[in-house]
Parts: sequence; C-alpha cells; structure tokens
Amino acid sequence: MSIIGVGIDVAEIDRFEAALARTPGMAERLFLERELLLPSGDRRGIASLAARFAAKEALAKALGAPAGLLWTDAEVCVEDSGQPRLRVTGTVAARAAELGVRSWHVSLSHDAGVASAVVVAEG
Repeated sequence: MSIIGVGIDVAEIDRFEAALARTPGMAERLFLERELLLPSGDRRGIASLAARFAAKEALAKALGAPAGLLWTDAEVCVEDSGQPRLRVTGTVAARAAELGVRSWHVSLSHDAGVASAVVVAEG
C-alpha cells in the first residue's frame, strides 16, 4: 500500500464553540447525530467536537480539498478500544474511490485550547 494523501488541521476550541453558538444549526450541518453524542447518550464536549471538525478538515485536505464534499459524508467513529476511525459515504467515498483510497488512519488530540487531527489516506 502507498500513501495517497495526508491532511492535518487545528481548531481553536473557544472559537469553534463561539461559531456554533452564533450559527443556529451549524452543528447539525457539520456532524451526524451520533457524532454529537457520547455512547451514554450525553452530548459530546466542545473539545471533542472541535477535534472531529479538525478531522473532517484534515480528511478533505488528504483528498486534495475538492469542492462539493459534504461534511456529513465523513463520520468520526470510535472503536471499543477508544481508537478513532473514519467512516465515509456519498461525496467523500466517491472522491476516495477516484483516488484509490483503501484505508484511513486518523489521530485526534486536544489540549491548551486547541484541537487537532491528522488523517492519512492509504491505497
């Protein structure tokens, strides 16, 4: 296998929180309902959401940042082990298929007011 693309992104957590607060419905345009919630059913914290947003931005960069990708066609899931992974559908899956992407690697982090993500597309 070879690396097809790499993306990295950071999001200032307070700025991301302010954007969600001033833009009604923004969270629902960026995330699937199951991404907004913890397995317990409680609402996911803002730092975790900011990291997921950074992952979606990093994913787009790994795919060459083409126009027309839908935010909700990329989902950040969590394995039972706690490891994040990506599930892609629709516009994102179509672009990944064009490029020959067969697997994804994703890492999320947040600390000191910043959330970050790295995505590697492998084919």
